[in-house]
Amino acid sequence: MSSTLKTTFLLGSLTGLMLLFGQLLGGSQGVTWALVMAAVMNLGSYWFSDKIVLASYGAKPIEESEAPELYAIVRRLSQKANVPMPRVYLIPTDSPNAFATGRNPQHAVVAVTSGILRLLSWEELEGVLAHELGHVFNRDILVSSIAATLAGAVMWLASMARWGAMFGVGGRDDRDDRGNGFALIIMALLAPFAAMLIQLAVSRSREYGADESGARLCGNPRALASALEKLAIQSGRVPLAASPQTAHLFIVNPLSGRFLESLFSTHPPIEERIERLRRMQLGFQR
Repeated sequence: MSSTLKTTFLLGSLTGLMLLFGQLLGGSQGVTWALVMAAVMNLGSYWFSDKIVLASYGAKPIEESEAPELYAIVRRLSQKANVPMPRVYLIPTDSPNAFATGRNPQHAVVAVTSGILRLLSWEELEGVLAHELGHVFNRDILVSSIAATLAGAVMWLASMARWGAMFGVGGRDDRDDRGNGFALIIMALLAPFAAMLIQLAVSRSREYGADESGARLCGNPRALASALEKLAIQSGRVPLAASPQTAHLFIVNPLSGRFLESLFSTHPPIEERIERLRRMQLGFQR
């Protein structure tokens, strides 16, 4: 499925959920309200999903004077990939990780944590940044950012449904109240799983694709494999306070140590990713 179709599916899914919640909460008037809210959320998700995600992790722009080596790597890789130089952000956490976001290559952002800058060599960091730029020119970043925002919106709707069920918001008579209250409880229980299903619209294959694209871009699959190996170990030791709604954005799954969230992971097994990169390295050496 193309990125355009995935984006349409995600925005359509949110609209459908909003209309259903509006019907349960307020009948025909609720549907009208929900349609307006869905339009606002869809526009906000498209235009501001990157800002929402960056703000949720306290990411701040980092100037070239503060990290000249980091900027040099990003600029060199951008030129090789023939994409505009993305903005560079820093996430103030010791947990090592990175992600890319933005609605298109012209508005892309690459965010790295303080921890990853300390953990990796410049060669390994180049492999990680090449992976993230792989997401940019593979056009993954819009789908990923919207999925993160919409999953958060679904969780908000679930919270609304719980409160609605508690206070009997819904139909106009007792029978309607009982029926709508039951429906609201069901929706409140199912909505978090719906959020996970929306995330799963972001295929695991995109990580393999970004690994391959990144390895070819930097010309060094071994460096990216080494970085993934270090990140897998250290991110488990120093976990990132990430939400399930945004975990799919990161190069390594920050929730890998949590059983339930791991069941819904959009990341393939990191061991398999490393093995694929090592096989690529053998091809590069021939």
